Amino acid sequence: MRALGLCSGGLDSILSALVLRKQGIEVEWVTFETPFFSSEKALRAAQITGIPITVKNITSIYLKMLKNPPCRYGKHMNPCMDCHALMFRLAGAIMKERGFDFLFSGEVVGQRPMSQTKQSLRYVEKHSGYNGFILRPLSAAKLPITIPEKNGLVRRDLLLDISGRSRKMQIKIAGEFGIVDYPSAAGGCLLTDKGYSARLKDLFECQEEFTEEELHLLKHGRHLRLNKNAKIIVGRTKSDNEQIKRYYNPDVDTIIKVNNFPGPIVIVPHGGSKEIIVFAASICAGYSKAPNNIEVDVSVITPQSSQILNVSGIPPEEIKHYLI
Repeated sequence: MRALGLCSGGLDSILSALVLRKQGIEVEWVTFETPFFSSEKALRAAQITGIPITVKNITSIYLKMLKNPPCRYGKHMNPCMDCHALMFRLAGAIMKERGFDFLFSGEVVGQRPMSQTKQSLRYVEKHSGYNGFILRPLSAAKLPITIPEKNGLVRRDLLLDISGRSRKMQIKIAGEFGIVDYPSAAGGCLLTDKGYSARLKDLFECQEEFTEEELHLLKHGRHLRLNKNAKIIVGRTKSDNEQIKRYYNPDVDTIIKVNNFPGPIVIVPHGGSKEIIVFAASICAGYSKAPNNIEVDVSVITPQSSQILNVSGIPPEEIKHYLI
């Protein structure tokens, strides 16, 4: 008997696998990653438990769903129910390919008001294409019996009946399994973040196509929308500057930096007109440590050339209305 689980890396994922393994079922995990969520916690969970894990980047297929999720979004840009349905559909294909008997996850009835009600769990199962083959070991006693249970692959009496938002039962069971080192229950999906979601929505509205690196850039710096076709990204910290340089594309983007004074890295994704570049250079100078009311030299590097502009800085308070 072999089961393939979705793993977020949290305690619920860990316990769901251990509950099945205690029955003698061979368990493995799959975890998916995009610029919106990583596999870091899941890999840590695999290390803690010794459970084999497969990591798959699903950015391309995920974006197709994200632009128009049938159930729409949660509070921000999070399409939780359609996201889970997609993940189970992809996991189901692996299940069939590799001969697993069923799928499982650490979802708990009532733990999340949008994505873990009985109705939403049913929606996910129905739209995954694997109706009856998804087991939630932590809440199984509160859910309809699944095909692996009917077929005797899993003992229902050894599954759990956890529900609600309290973590007391999970913490108690974790202690029984000797699991003391596990991530907090806080979610790690950027699509639930207000700031990131605003930038992503802006990107969807202003560009038909974009790269995975551009999605990573949404995590860093200040983003200012100058017009429909131009925006700039201004680093906040040294770490921000490093990440911006990591993800910007030198083949299409313009990068700007004040000479002789500490300050941010500024990029203009896909470049811009002469007026936009001068404006961006002035904003860069305004955010730098250069004294106010003096002209400073600013380096501008485009894919085709490099130049020095002499500009006066624009104070940050004067361009707040451009912030996304």
